[in-house]
Amino acid sequence: MRILFAGSPDIAIPSLVRLSLEHEIVGVLTNPESAKGRGMAVAGTSVARVALELFGDKVPILAFERLGAEAREAVAALKPELLASFAYGRIFGPKFLALFPRGGVNVHPSMLPKYRGPTPIQAAILARDGETAVTVQRIALEMDSGDILGVARIPLSGLENADDIAEVAAILGADLLSRVIEEIEEGRESSTPQEGVPSYCSMLKKEDGLIDWSAGVLDIDARVRAFSPWPGAFTYLRDLKLDLLESLPFPGVTFAAGPASFDFEDPVPGTILGLDKARGIMVKTKDGLIALRRLRLQNKKALPYKEFANGVRDLVGVVLISLSARGRPLPEEADRP
Repeated sequence: MRILFAGSPDIAIPSLVRLSLEHEIVGVLTNPESAKGRGMAVAGTSVARVALELFGDKVPILAFERLGAEAREAVAALKPELLASFAYGRIFGPKFLALFPRGGVNVHPSMLPKYRGPTPIQAAILARDGETAVTVQRIALEMDSGDILGVARIPLSGLENADDIAEVAAILGADLLSRVIEEIEEGRESSTPQEGVPSYCSMLKKEDGLIDWSAGVLDIDARVRAFSPWPGAFTYLRDLKLDLLESLPFPGVTFAAGPASFDFEDPVPGTILGLDKARGIMVKTKDGLIALRRLRLQNKKALPYKEFANGVRDLVGVVLISLSARGRPLPEEADRP
């Protein structure tokens, strides 16, 4: 089948590679180049990079700012039969979808109709769901509302971060998309309407990663996991931004036992109680302790908790603080990768 593939980030790469082995990819639609990293160098998307490696100049890479008349003309010239999309990041309008005789299918990493929108993996972690899924749906005019063509469930242990789930969803999504397109090609397509009340998720911002230490320990841990790698969970250690890269929650625990025990009258949430050599740097929350296991101080490299504690003295008793407590704007950070 002649397929136009639409996608932008890493999660879409296995699907592009899989379809390139099974069908004729006539074009790759992706987001335009953008400035990335601390140096703000202009670079194409991950899908554009892989497409160039796979096809060279034999398959056009289309990166339009909008899917207007110019984009439609370019796509129509490729004579695609089907649109296959995974994390492209833009809405397909009726005129664009009309270019595909067999319509369009989209891979979405959630159990639709839960978490329609751009950040379903993070939403599932923040909700502390016991499972999520990858869903292949027919592309409809309303975002993520199309009939379901296939579902692959992903059980969650409560330890995964967003990157972990994305890696699994990328592989499962490629397998599921391949199967669904085979069914469409052979006339065996089976679809069901989405059932239940839909929920929605929105784009993430840098400030979303700021930790509120008065929140519950499981919620704080979920934010650390959901926002890895972007926008990243963070707090402030004295006057420096502190990125929290890995954590482990201990709900219901109100003191650090054994060699990490310290005599605090009534520590406020965010207080560093000490270093537990087996668990991490122990911090007080509303309803338990959280062990910070990997950290990165502003302008420094990421370190495991023991090395971090060796390099930053007098941690015990320090209160980690939030933006409102500092009363300052966020430090300059690199844009989303």
